[in-house]
Amino acid sequence: MLRARDAMDRDYAQPLDIPALARIAHVSPAHFIRTFRSTFGETPHRYLQRRRVERAMFLLRETSRSITDIGFEVGYTSPGTFSRTFRDITGRPPRTYRKEAVAVGVPTCFTMAWTRPGG
Repeated sequence: MLRARDAMDRDYAQPLDIPALARIAHVSPAHFIRTFRSTFGETPHRYLQRRRVERAMFLLRETSRSITDIGFEVGYTSPGTFSRTFRDITGRPPRTYRKEAVAVGVPTCFTMAWTRPGG
């Protein structure tokens, strides 16, 4: 399970599917999903979404790149899916998050700890 989670951490922007991740963990896809969830407290899909959103949060705070470009960079193929997933995980859309993060002016280390999305 750790190998598969490490692969998601490292290659979060790549298209990763359950069969490929299960092969990395040397188990069947169904067993992979069950074991990953019981081990890490969330499904592999949700974990990957959260990792992508965490990276997007950093890029929104630290760059002036467009929200669409950031969504594509972190692995989303649709701006709508990126915005919806970002809002589901953080509670606000990417544009609002960026405005709030810039307005606050808090050091990045505090912002990362305070705004880390939950599972």
